Amino acid sequence: MGRVTFPERSVEIDLDALRHNVGHLRDIAHPARVMAVVKADAYGHGAVPVARAALEAGAAWLGVAHISEGVELRRAGIEAPILSWLHTPHSDFVAGVENGLDLGISGWELDHVVAAARELERPAIVHLKIDTGLGRNGCPAEKWDELLSRAVGYQDEGVIRVVGVFSHLAVADEPTRPETDRQLELFREAVAAAENAGIDVEIRHLANTPATFSRPDCHFDLVRVGLGIYGLSPFADQGSADLGLKPVMTFSTVISTCKEVPKGQGVSYGHAYRTQEATTLGLIPVGYGDGVPRIATGAPVLVGERIYPVVGRIAMDQLVIDLGTPGLVDSSESPLGKRAVLFGGGRAPAVEDWAAAAQTINYEIVTRISGRVERVHLHVDGADDAGNDTAGIGSPSGASAPDDAGAGDDELA
Repeated sequence: MGRVTFPERSVEIDLDALRHNVGHLRDIAHPARVMAVVKADAYGHGAVPVARAALEAGAAWLGVAHISEGVELRRAGIEAPILSWLHTPHSDFVAGVENGLDLGISGWELDHVVAAARELERPAIVHLKIDTGLGRNGCPAEKWDELLSRAVGYQDEGVIRVVGVFSHLAVADEPTRPETDRQLELFREAVAAAENAGIDVEIRHLANTPATFSRPDCHFDLVRVGLGIYGLSPFADQGSADLGLKPVMTFSTVISTCKEVPKGQGVSYGHAYRTQEATTLGLIPVGYGDGVPRIATGAPVLVGERIYPVVGRIAMDQLVIDLGTPGLVDSSESPLGKRAVLFGGGRAPAVEDWAAAAQTINYEIVTRISGRVERVHLHVDGADDAGNDTAGIGSPSGASAPDDAGAGDDELA
């Protein structure tokens, strides 16, 4: 009964797959450059290792929502340009300017950024954001000229330098909708107004992942790609493979208990599910405390070569699968201790399968995996060539992965 040397529950992050995705998106966007969006701990994948891998693969910029996320990257020694765009009156603008972050400005933030720049006696680098129709962050179109005037005044004073103008698309994941055309038109007008006001706009950026694939007219100087670098599709009618992407995250654990039950056995809270025949149930030791959506009854789990459904209500720490065959517990086919993969690449269920079961989107499934699930980063130092990996599982020291680490080793470790 040797000591366990691999995680009981983990998400494996294939950084070579991420490098592939960044390179693929870079090729699509060329000559525009790529901003790899690593907000929310890189969509749950681990901000620092993902940021490093993305830069190695040719990303020119990093994007985060909060200043604190950018500061974390700087403290890890990352020197690439970083844009932070979501602030509150309590944001640490001094830390943002001090750490050389580019700061997104929608209006009210400008005075806070200027105050920080004056305190530090160094100019702040800013990108002005216009709301072209999303209705969230960004300067309203009717106040754009006023913001430009204030920004030019501060720039003439030497406390800020305006390098960019940007906006965000609302419906680019539905390429046939006309709203994107209108947003593009308004964005072009906003850039022209900025230039007419005397701003040298070095960086124009509008496209997100779906627009990077479907709207080359939105590429401009820089595309901001989040979901795509993680190997997931933003389109309802196209999967990762259709877009040339490789899923990066694999979520797995091991079966912790299996038991024989008779026909009619109620399963989990409320007995919302009862077995149709005598069968074997497998207990999977992850639940909504680990970020598994409580609503995702019916979602698929891969054990060995077969997919089994989640049955009954998902609890905080555990869920149940129906293995469909009685008599497994004391046989050589006992599933106890076998690897159970919720989603990933290769033969594993897709993230989209879990999103469908949870009535949500793939973004949420990967981002919500909780901190008590260990992140295991594969290929931290990349690969010299196909089949010659220079790092394996775990920390940057690169310990070896277990033999069965991959649900589909040809695609995703």
